[in-house]
Amino acid sequence: MDTASMGAPDDTPTAPRALATEAVHAGRDDLARQGLHAPPIDLSTTYPSYDSRAEAARIDAFAATGAEPDGPPVYGRLGNPTVARFETALARLEGTEAAVAFASGMAALSAVLLVRASMGLRHVVAVRPLYGCSDHLLTAGLLGSEVTWTDPAGIMEALRPDTGLVMVESPANPTLAEVDLMAVAHACGSVPLLVDNTFATPVLQRPAGQGARLVLHSATKYLGGHGDVLAGVVACDEELAGRLRQVRFATGGVLHPLAGYLLLRGLSTLPVRVRAASANAAELVRRLAADPRIARVHYPRIGGAMVSFEVHGDPHEVIAGVRLITPAVSLGSVDTLIQHPASISHRIVDADDRRDAGVNDRLLRMSVGLEDVEDLWSDLNAALGERSVRGAGHCANGRGEPAAAR
Repeated sequence: MDTASMGAPDDTPTAPRALATEAVHAGRDDLARQGLHAPPIDLSTTYPSYDSRAEAARIDAFAATGAEPDGPPVYGRLGNPTVARFETALARLEGTEAAVAFASGMAALSAVLLVRASMGLRHVVAVRPLYGCSDHLLTAGLLGSEVTWTDPAGIMEALRPDTGLVMVESPANPTLAEVDLMAVAHACGSVPLLVDNTFATPVLQRPAGQGARLVLHSATKYLGGHGDVLAGVVACDEELAGRLRQVRFATGGVLHPLAGYLLLRGLSTLPVRVRAASANAAELVRRLAADPRIARVHYPRIGGAMVSFEVHGDPHEVIAGVRLITPAVSLGSVDTLIQHPASISHRIVDADDRRDAGVNDRLLRMSVGLEDVEDLWSDLNAALGERSVRGAGHCANGRGEPAAAR
């Protein structure tokens, strides 16, 4: 019998395994025992049951705690076996008890805010910069939340009795600013800390081990890794996961099974992709930092495949000038993408708030892919053009402080 039809596999390893091993095997541990190599894709929206009394009991249990129903699946909004495999794998990679997948990263963040608001905790303390739509969701109060923006040092003072969440993104989108996650978690006290780990992935950091209670990913990015799936996921403890499943069931922000399959496949190469793209990025950072056409380069201490840089010339000309690099929003794909945050990803943020967070009009954000670095540099060098400039480039880490190029 295919145990995948009964939800997440329970063949959890008894001994700790390396991240690269977990990336390949987590969520798939039961396959060989079933005579399978690739995980099956379950496209069912509903599942037959001749025992309606048992069904009623399972629905009651889900309504009470949000725990995944025992036995065969019930309905697609309660859960899906293929998606459950991805959730199991991502939780193991992030070192959490559970993970809950959604139709997009914004659906995942919305579910977190709704869970906290349902408990009467509508106030959020947040540190800029965040992804532009995350910033907008909080600032506009679209889900009834109220936000206090602060820097990491001001988190403790900003907390209120109705604070339900503290949110940071590190490295941040798009400036790559980093925060001390352990220090932030300490400042939060009993208030849950949510860390957007989209840029770092569990390959570079695992926020749950530094005190975060929730770890958010736009799985569209590095977890999928090929620009062909839209998804979000929250890794957390089982108590919060239960509440998130209840919100997902009620609001319908479910992940399609095919997307779950693609994400599970993407995780298997995540460490290799992130490390190879990071090596490319580090070399491009070295060259950009020495280039007189570049005013400043932003690159995080932990490394990674994201690079931001400010040009002396017109950033729109650079966007128009690339040929190999793709001028497009999003990130984390196998190919290199470049975009102008002030025009696209952070356009929805108030212009003054945007600039105060370091997102100035000359900033470009580049997601470095797996192409040969010489080809990438040739394309970027041509797009930067022959411009008269003032002095040499300056390399900075995500906080804007001087740093050696990696």
